[in-house]
Order: sequence, then structure tokens, then C-alpha cells
Amino acid sequence: MGNAVLRSIHIHPVKAFRRLTLPEAEVEPWGLAGDRRWALIDDGGKVVTQREQPLLACAVAELSPGGGIRLSAPDHPPLTPLTPLTVPVPRPGGTMPIDLFGRKVEAVLASDAAHRWCSAYLGKPVRLIHLDDPATRRPVDPDYALPGETVSLADGYPLLVTTLASLDALNSALAEGSHADEGPLPMNRFRPNVVVTGTEAWDEDHWTRISIGAVGFRVARPSGRCVVTTVDQRTGVRGREPLRTLARLRRRDGRLLFGQNLVPLTTGTIRVGDPVRVHT
Repeated sequence: MGNAVLRSIHIHPVKAFRRLTLPEAEVEPWGLAGDRRWALIDDGGKVVTQREQPLLACAVAELSPGGGIRLSAPDHPPLTPLTPLTVPVPRPGGTMPIDLFGRKVEAVLASDAAHRWCSAYLGKPVRLIHLDDPATRRPVDPDYALPGETVSLADGYPLLVTTLASLDALNSALAEGSHADEGPLPMNRFRPNVVVTGTEAWDEDHWTRISIGAVGFRVARPSGRCVVTTVDQRTGVRGREPLRTLARLRRRDGRLLFGQNLVPLTTGTIRVGDPVRVHT
């Protein structure tokens, strides 16, 4: 582990949209700056993800000054082009409850123009919401949290870390299975925030605390994987892997595991190339 380094950094400004790759990022208590502060909801207020709408993988949200985002759809069917739209952070005001995996979270609606754009992209009515105050709106799962820990609109924890060595091991196992034609799979299937190189496969199973550069993190629990990992993040087309291979290789207590969930212990800047150290 002495030569482990941070290989890449990724954020998803709108939950379930295509990832952005950054050379550096600010670590905030609830995650990387700009990561998953926006999401789509359906008519019932339930958050929409690639579980229901895999084509969200092809939608792009870039960061704008002041915390806003620029929406675009470069791969949208050419007969119905969508003009890019800049969406500012909503003005302070009333919040509304949204349903994120069965738990209520208060959030703020974006503009009507943003709702129309996102609805046109999916071909069904949705609304865009913004998490205005991540310091107070949503606690980390209390079964795995320390007092006061919060998270953005990520699935459950502020950051997700994966390693290239474990991906290589997974792809080697996939190549020996009945759906080898679906591999090798790229790391974007797992939508991590930080990717580490220079480890052995599955080293991360034994981590309890790590540092990336000068920023410390505790390892909260392994990441249980869902159907989103089967979505090709370039095309939005769903396959069968890696879940079948994970079921053979990485099933623990009914969950299929890949990667580790992190909670920041400190804040600061992380950069590609930073050393990654494991602490006991």
C-alpha cells in the first residue's frame, strides 16, 4: 500500500447524470464540492435515478459559477435536439419534502425552465430539485454514522472509493463467466468519487481509516451494488454484468459488494496524484 495514489476524481452534479472528471476537488463534510446537490423527482416527489431511467447516464450537468449547473444532452436523438440550459441555484425560500429511498429530505425546487428541459429529455414529467443545506438536511444512516454526520443526495454516504486492482480482479472473473462478452467493464459503471491505484485487489476490504493527501476519511461500510452497475454509462443501455459476477465473487450478507463508503474526518483539497495512506 506504500505506493497507492489517487488516480482520478469524479463528481455527479445531478444525481444519476453523467459524471464529471476533475483534477482536484474540495472535500466538504457531506462529500465533494458540487457532488449530487441536484436530483430529479417524479410527480409523487420520489427521486428518479438510473434504476428507473437508465438514459440519465447520457445527460450532462456541468458546474456553473455560484453553484448553478449547465444542462446539456449531446447524445440526445438529433430529431429532437435540446438546447443547453443554465440553471441557477434557486433563491432561498420554502422547501418541499422529497422521497429518497423511502426517507424524507427537504429540498428546493429549481426553475420551471429546468423542469421542462429535464421532462423533454426523459419524455415524461419530472422536476429538478436542489439540496440547499447539506449540513442539516440529511443525516448519514444512523446505523453506520457518528453524531452529526450528514450527506448530500448520494445514495447513502459522502464519498465512494474504488480501486483499479479490484476492478481488474472483477474483470478477470467476468471473463471466465457465461457473459464474458459484456466485459471488460470500465470503472464508470460503479460511479465512484475517488479511484485509487497501487493496491492489491480487495485491499479496501480491510481499511478502517485512510488519508488522501492531507484529508482524512473513515471507512463506514462496503458499498452494496444495484442494477445501476449494469447500465452502460455511454449509451444508457442495460446489460447483466457485473451483478452476475459479483454474485459469484462478492456476495456478503445478501449484498453484492464493490468499493467502500467514506465519511470525511477533515476537510481540504484532494488532487490526482495525492498519496493514499491506510491508518489503523
